Order: sequence, then structure tokens, then C-alpha cells
Amino acid sequence: MKRVCLKIVSISKAIIFLLVSTVAVVSPADASTSVAIVKKVSGSAAIVRQGQTIRATHGLEVWESDMLRTGRNGSIGILFNDDTLLSMGPGSVLVIDEFVFAPKQGKFSIVIKMVKGTAAYLSGLISKLSPDSTYIKTPTASIGIRGTKFVIKVEGE
Repeated sequence: MKRVCLKIVSISKAIIFLLVSTVAVVSPADASTSVAIVKKVSGSAAIVRQGQTIRATHGLEVWESDMLRTGRNGSIGILFNDDTLLSMGPGSVLVIDEFVFAPKQGKFSIVIKMVKGTAAYLSGLISKLSPDSTYIKTPTASIGIRGTKFVIKVEGE
């Protein structure tokens, strides 16, 4: 009887190990998750995701690698999962290169590429918990952000 119990326990452990290891293999590309949400939209604004253009609407999820675009009369405001606020003015283009907010693992990163236009930024928890983990890239410079708010204007095509 003792042997049967040991076999059951061993098999149970093996099954649990397989289930846990299978879950850990899911890649970020396969598990697209929201990194932000659209809170405000005015005029024309869109998100370009994997080559598809999606009209921006209140409540729309924003993913890592998304490109945000506003038209001549457009603006958009998004709230990241760490409570970072980002607002874009008319005629702006911005790409979310990277967003990692995993406090339990101690992993933090926000990298935004501002291609053109204007944006206002108010840092959230990433900048507070890991001050060296926030970067804004522009065509002519990269800026490291240390827990602050600022407005940026990038002249572009």
C-alpha cells in the first residue's frame, strides 16, 4: 500500500512539474497583454498594431510595440499599468518600444520612441521604484527620466 501511495505522489509531482513548465514557456509574443488603456480621445487618433490600423476609442487596450498616431485635429491620452500618464497632441507619432511592470520579480522598464509631434508625460510607479528604467527616445537624442513630468516636442516630417 505504501508503494502505491509513493507512486501516486511521484506521478502527481511529475504532472504538476509539467504543467508549471508548460506555462513558463509561453513567449511574450504569444501572450499579448495590455500595457496601457486609452482614457481620452479627441479628433482622429489610431493605434497601429502588427500592420493593422485600429481607430482609438476610450477603453481600447494598448500593447507593447504599438504605434500611436494622432491626426491634425487629434489627441489621445493613455494610462499605463503603472499609472504613468501620456498625452499626445495633434500630428504626433509615438511607439511603445518596451513596457515591463513586474514588481514581484523586481523588473521595470518603459521605453518610448517619440517620432514626431508633442507629448506630455507624467511618470508612474516604474520611475518611482526604478528611477533608471524609463527612457524616451527621439530622432536626435535619448532622455533618461527620473520620476518627473515633462512636455516634449519633436519636429518631424
